[in-house]
Amino acid sequence: MKSLISKFKVLSVALSCLIASSALATEYSASFKNADINEFINIVGKNLHKTIILDPAIRGKINVRSYDLLNEKQYYQFFLNVLEVYGFAIVEMDDHIIKVIRAKDAKVSAIPVVDDGKFYHGDEMVTRVVPVMNVSVRELAPLLRQLNDNAGGGNVVHYGPSNVLMITGRAAVVNRLVKIVHRVDKAGDHEVDILKLEYASALEMVKIITAIQAPSKGSQSSVPSILRPRLVADERTNSIIISGEPKTRARIIKLVKSLDNELQSNGNTRVFYLKYANAKEVADVLKGVSEGISNIASKTGTKSNSKSLSIESHEGTNALIVSAQPALMASLSSVIRKLDIRRAQVLVEAIIVEISEGNGINLSVQFATSAGGSQFHGNGATTGDAINGAYQIRHDGDLSDVSSAISKIAGGVVGYLGSNWGVMLQALSSSTGSNILATPSIMTLDNQEASFLVGDEVPVLTGSTSSDDNDNPFQTIERKEIGVKLNVTPQINEGDSVQLVIEQEVSSIKDSTNTVDVVFSTRSVKTTVLVKSGQTIVIGGLIDEKVIESVDKIPLLGDIPWLGNLFKSTRNTTEKRNLMIFLRATIIRDDVTMNELSMRKYSMIRDMQKKQREIGINLMPNSESPLLPEWGKTQEIDADTFLKQRALLKQDLNNAKH
Repeated sequence: MKSLISKFKVLSVALSCLIASSALATEYSASFKNADINEFINIVGKNLHKTIILDPAIRGKINVRSYDLLNEKQYYQFFLNVLEVYGFAIVEMDDHIIKVIRAKDAKVSAIPVVDDGKFYHGDEMVTRVVPVMNVSVRELAPLLRQLNDNAGGGNVVHYGPSNVLMITGRAAVVNRLVKIVHRVDKAGDHEVDILKLEYASALEMVKIITAIQAPSKGSQSSVPSILRPRLVADERTNSIIISGEPKTRARIIKLVKSLDNELQSNGNTRVFYLKYANAKEVADVLKGVSEGISNIASKTGTKSNSKSLSIESHEGTNALIVSAQPALMASLSSVIRKLDIRRAQVLVEAIIVEISEGNGINLSVQFATSAGGSQFHGNGATTGDAINGAYQIRHDGDLSDVSSAISKIAGGVVGYLGSNWGVMLQALSSSTGSNILATPSIMTLDNQEASFLVGDEVPVLTGSTSSDDNDNPFQTIERKEIGVKLNVTPQINEGDSVQLVIEQEVSSIKDSTNTVDVVFSTRSVKTTVLVKSGQTIVIGGLIDEKVIESVDKIPLLGDIPWLGNLFKSTRNTTEKRNLMIFLRATIIRDDVTMNELSMRKYSMIRDMQKKQREIGINLMPNSESPLLPEWGKTQEIDADTFLKQRALLKQDLNNAKH
């Protein structure tokens, strides 16, 4: 019965609304008492000629009353207001279709995305994208979330890279939040003042003002960061750029102007302690720079007193003493800071590899008589000496002559000795091979020449003088360096490329009859290359092959087929040589890389010493070969260890004597 009465009331209310709407056409009654919300939504949809789709979760009764008639726009906003009160929202679709859903689900639905150009002011669910220019959205978003209806479908999201806010919620609430954002963003929009100094240094002035503005040690400033002024020194124009609130800027400008006064003396003096650059070299540069600045100042009519300028270097402390007017002092200070920087270093490692092999065959037949003489005298021992020695053995048994002659003969020898003549056949086969590897390395500063030499000094005769009576003869001798040489000048280019001017030489003694008559073997390269840091390149090489065949023979007799071989001496030699020079340059810009590289080289040598210590020293079992200490530790030993090592050494020496 109650259900029937309720439905009758709803029908009566609907009938009254229809009568009113038919009478006034554009006006609607907005009185609903204990009406089902689904019926309420259906009635509004019919009145506004909209298709409404209801979420199954929509349930409940509503009670609203209005004593005024509403036009269509007011009636639609009344509809939205009722839904907002009861926790529901609409999503407008195309073709006059409206979805009614729970408010907390609306933020993930297809609600309209608007900007400052299109304005919504009711309870429609919208999303607005708000760009922020002067404050951080990361700090602003949490504050806005406290003012938004997060439980009823509202949401505030920030995107840091573009510094924008995305606000979702009821249009009226979103509009209020946007107004708050605009006002906060305007508070951070500070103007900038540029103040050019006449006497003081802009950099020093910024340091003074910053120290005044900073809170005392141990206390925290109550001024928000956005309201704190910012000061930047432009050393090129000797100006200060001031940003902040107008009152704060005015106060700072007044303070700067009161400090920017001419000193009573003509200049001031500062001492610059350099960390990396050479004080004497920098002083020469500054004198040239200051002269140029003074010339420019005189042409532009700017005050400049060059007589008060003084630049001196103190080598003991590697410091510069500069006396100059403030404006010039500021320019010179900037130059000093840019010159006093850590210079990069370059480790240059060269690898010289030489592999060679050679083969030779000698075959000769020599005749001699007891009276002496032989053919092909230069191809081995003197056969006549050998035959004469053989005759000596036959007569008196003396072996000295023949042994002396035979000792000079290499290879296999077979012969025949007659009454007054002899013949000897000599055959020799030889082979040689070598594998040479040298890896010189050197480290130097950027644009600094460095040299490396491992070798000896050999005296070379360069001249001699003697008089007619030979009473004052003398010789001039020059010492020549031989061994492995490396001269390099690196220049680090933009990025990780290094230009290297290289002089590489490997020399040795090839033949020497005495200390002043020497033949040298030299392999050298002089070139300029461009290489990436850590990259290995080839800078030079030689691959050659040499074949030599020589025949010595007696005319006419040596040309007889087959029989002529008895009157010939044949030598064949082949030689192959492969020589390559490689290079690797590594840029070192910091202490960490330097320490890692040094530790790697140090550990390599120490491992080699440890292996040698494990092998031990022959005939001295109690003694140990030298060993580097661990990386970072000293070589010092305590007294007990020293005495113990000395006792073991004495024991080894005593054992060796016995």
